[in-house]
Amino acid sequence: MAKQLAKQFDRSAEDLTNVVALEHVNIRVPDQRLATLFYITGMGFTRDPYLVTGVVNMWVNIGRSQFHLPTGKAQVLRGRVGLVVPDLKALASRLKSVRGDLASTKFAYRSGKGYVDVTCPWGNRIRCHQPGAAFGPTMLGMAYVMFDVPAGAARGIAGFYRQTLDTAATVKPFERARAAHVTVGQHQRLIFREGQGRLAKYDGHHLQLYVNNFSAPHGRLDELGLISEESNQHQYRFRDIVDPGSGKVVYTIEHEIRSMTHPLYARPLVNRNPDQTNRDFAPGYDNQPWAAPYGQ
Repeated sequence: MAKQLAKQFDRSAEDLTNVVALEHVNIRVPDQRLATLFYITGMGFTRDPYLVTGVVNMWVNIGRSQFHLPTGKAQVLRGRVGLVVPDLKALASRLKSVRGDLASTKFAYRSGKGYVDVTCPWGNRIRCHQPGAAFGPTMLGMAYVMFDVPAGAARGIAGFYRQTLDTAATVKPFERARAAHVTVGQHQRLIFREGQGRLAKYDGHHLQLYVNNFSAPHGRLDELGLISEESNQHQYRFRDIVDPGSGKVVYTIEHEIRSMTHPLYARPLVNRNPDQTNRDFAPGYDNQPWAAPYGQ
């Protein structure tokens, strides 16, 4: 007879769903200089040093995820992006340093309990959280993207992700409103929060997900007529989220779906320590760890 161990574990907590990572959010910006001031100098993130290094696009690393910022008419996500950053006090200090240069834009920031709310020069909202149990070991990363959706849409959205992308999705409160919570990676979620106000018109921004089973969701989406782009062997796109019960489109946000055989999957991303400067340089502190050591 096997010896009964005193400590019991929730083994299901370690199960992964078909969607394995939220890799990037893509938002167009009109001015790469202002984007650099905001995302690199103010927010303290890292421009990818290896790919897309010209003046018409910028990839910005945040732990294992990115913002993609191609040049074009400003796009504004209908909701906000939730990030984890290691030091909120240092973040506020950096944001203060760029306030003058961004004075003629929509840039703003406000500190709260355990977070800093930031608005980019073109109106995109970002909430920066301090590390904590809700985000696992993440010290720097993209924890969630929250979308404002019409009243009554959450249940259909959750059903769509469960049935079409084969990922965990539940309906539960978020900030005093009903919301669909969709698992899209380890300690990563999409949150679709119901509201009463009128939504802004969708302007074409998109997000990118990696999936384990690449073909089955494609087949389901194709049957529904939802595939919007057959990009290449490793990637396709869709835009509309359809309520499985009614068959009606309940929300639109373009999804770039990649396989785990995509050449860019799990590419190591450089993350700098924004507190390291040439004036008070200390050897060995150039890199910013994106996760705490296991067990801490």
